[in-house]
Amino acid sequence: MVVLLLVAGAVLVRAYPSVAATTCPRCYGMVPVRDRLYVEPGRSDADRQRLVDVYDAATRRVDDFYRGRRSDPTVLACFTPGCYERIGGGGERGIAILDQALMLSPRGIDPVIAAHELSHVELHVRLGARAGDVPQWFDEGLAVLVADDRRYLLPPTEPDRCRDASPGPLPETLDAWLRAAGADEQVYARAACRVHRWVIAHGGPRAVLDLIDRLRAGDDIATLVTD
Repeated sequence: MVVLLLVAGAVLVRAYPSVAATTCPRCYGMVPVRDRLYVEPGRSDADRQRLVDVYDAATRRVDDFYRGRRSDPTVLACFTPGCYERIGGGGERGIAILDQALMLSPRGIDPVIAAHELSHVELHVRLGARAGDVPQWFDEGLAVLVADDRRYLLPPTEPDRCRDASPGPLPETLDAWLRAAGADEQVYARAACRVHRWVIAHGGPRAVLDLIDRLRAGDDIATLVTD
């Protein structure tokens, strides 16, 4: 049994280093800044404080939208590309891992990027077993809205925040989303537009909490949200 566990652990590390790293940050040389927040070793006090400030600003955005957080993910932040590659990161700015953790690349140590990934984790934690029922475009568009990402949305002072209101179907699955986003990053703007308009039409952010409750109660998302 011990041998099997060791083999399984070795396979996990090789195949899914990001899962292994977020499960055991210290095993990958990451050091704690505070509870559940880790950074690569050797960073200055200024870098560590910057990370804390970014994370606090990001959590405030999620708290404000969801009226509090139920998630408390482990966060691994890298200031150098080598660190991010070592923990299993790729070309993305940040990524949520199994709804339990998130990783931030050097380009992702920013309140908007961190809030985007925190929104994914928060939504999935609240949905539980129903998380897989939410189409990827809605999940991504909601994360843009929660993070207030001005690359893809106009300022809140605008009556309609859409930067790209192009019609047409949006990717439903993660694989389809990754392909679409790789070809055209503005798919985030189109998804954010759909979600923003849906939220406004249904009474504001509270509509997302109601949607979560209805999904957990067994309702079909296809009857509640369309693209």
